[in-house]
Amino acid sequence: MDNGIWATWYDLGDGDHSDYFGWLNEDYLPSLRSRPGYAWSAHYKGGAKEGTGMGDVRSRLGRMDDPSVGTGSQYLMLAGAVECGTLVSPSVFNDDIKHSAEARKMLARRKGVRTCLFSVFARVDGPEIGKRPVGTTPGPVIQMGSFRTRTLDDEYDVCAWYAQHRLPAIANMEGCIAARVMLGAAGWAKYSVMYEFTSVEARQRGFEEKHEALSAEEVPWTHRIHDYTVHAPGSPTVGTRLWPPVA
Repeated sequence: MDNGIWATWYDLGDGDHSDYFGWLNEDYLPSLRSRPGYAWSAHYKGGAKEGTGMGDVRSRLGRMDDPSVGTGSQYLMLAGAVECGTLVSPSVFNDDIKHSAEARKMLARRKGVRTCLFSVFARVDGPEIGKRPVGTTPGPVIQMGSFRTRTLDDEYDVCAWYAQHRLPAIANMEGCIAARVMLGAAGWAKYSVMYEFTSVEARQRGFEEKHEALSAEEVPWTHRIHDYTVHAPGSPTVGTRLWPPVA
């Protein structure tokens, strides 16, 4: 099982980064996956194609304004572990590989780094779960938001919304592999949710064109959620998997 998630958002900017990706894919990410208690590691590129409906949703979301928190959103690196405590025993932030000269050089290329440790609060399998065995790398396409709520009372409401509305919808959503709602153990975000899809097109059809469009018209609760959540820069990330390569 993979109930602990380490998420790192960052930018690289323009230019040739082939040496960075070679190091990441051949050295760093495989080394993470081989650690005791780790189930998988993965790397996604944000900015996947979205429909116009997602633009409307993004325009309604509040945004954090904490200058101490990184604003990267171009890439998202993930690692899944048995539980959140596994990620800090020993801590991923003291990983020996990070202290090698090559690792320091490569990691210094990252800009606007924002990192969080999450523990899974609730999860649900979608109709396409057979395309990803439990505890393995998330799907070819993900949508992952990270946010806080404006008040403490809102926290009870958002938990109920996911349990009663969003996750049951995902369980029947065409093209959806799975979804998990997570609570922040460390980092800016109090909440994160990761949806997994078989493709960009499947996400657009099932999530945007059907579910989100219906919610926008008929579910006042969803509007309330959008009004009181405060999202990290670029959230939600809609990303395509770079590593492991999609078969």
